[in-house]
Amino acid sequence: MNVYALGASRNIGYYATLRLLEKGATVTFLLRSPSVYEGDAAMQAFISSGHARIVQGDALKPADVAKGWEAASHRDSEQGSTAAHVDLVLFTVGIAPSGFSLTKGALIDPPDLCTRALLNLLRTIPPSILTSDSQPKIIALSSIGIGHESHEKLPLLYKPFYSWGLAQPHADKLGMERILTWCAGQPWTDGDLPTSVLEEGWRTSAPEGYPALPAEGALKSVVIVRAALLTSGVCMADEQKNKAGKGAKEKPAYKVYCDGKEMKGKHGYTISRQDVAHCIVENIVPNWSQWEGKRVAIAY
Repeated sequence: MNVYALGASRNIGYYATLRLLEKGATVTFLLRSPSVYEGDAAMQAFISSGHARIVQGDALKPADVAKGWEAASHRDSEQGSTAAHVDLVLFTVGIAPSGFSLTKGALIDPPDLCTRALLNLLRTIPPSILTSDSQPKIIALSSIGIGHESHEKLPLLYKPFYSWGLAQPHADKLGMERILTWCAGQPWTDGDLPTSVLEEGWRTSAPEGYPALPAEGALKSVVIVRAALLTSGVCMADEQKNKAGKGAKEKPAYKVYCDGKEMKGKHGYTISRQDVAHCIVENIVPNWSQWEGKRVAIAY
């Protein structure tokens, strides 16, 4: 498997790409600071073998994202550079809050980080990849509680926190989801977004020298992953598997379900970053036909 990863310097993107590498995948990372992997023995081994390929760049700069596409879609060998099919794009771009406001909750800078980075990713897709009969699978990380229908399914205690405390980060994630649903030709019921998150004319505008977004419905293979409130806990799925290997009965470590109006019951409260990565690599990717075109929620 050949993977292009954005936002994988740490957390879910890091854990997911490490799992993919351990399964034999080749991963091209777009990293602002390649030094993030210095001292990381596991990642250094894959860098040395050529399975982990580092492209220095910023997802907020279209030229850098295009450079990542170029690297991911080619392989260098003794015979020269040859084309390589990109099987999976893993988009886990995110940022820790830069501050906190009593009126606005958690603040991120820039407020449209995920939205703008995704615009750059999709505007710079090489035409040969976009028109291919086998487009890459695209997985984008979001959150439960995004949009009206998902918010209604939150546990009661979470609703004020998500509405106020996470309003700005979630507006950014909602902008990201809006772009993906349009490019995938999926319905949208959450109205317009503020221009601080999604620029006017986003469907047809583009930076100089780059095309506009793919046409409505042009993307054929998209999954949006909506995680519950993230924790830094261990991978419970691996813990369950280890216990089962010692004779204990293995049971699901987390719930995976489609988010939306068809969902029954309420969302769970939390999920560890490592279990989200486990779900992406061990459940969603190998069972793609089950999840393709859906918003997949993960929670304990």
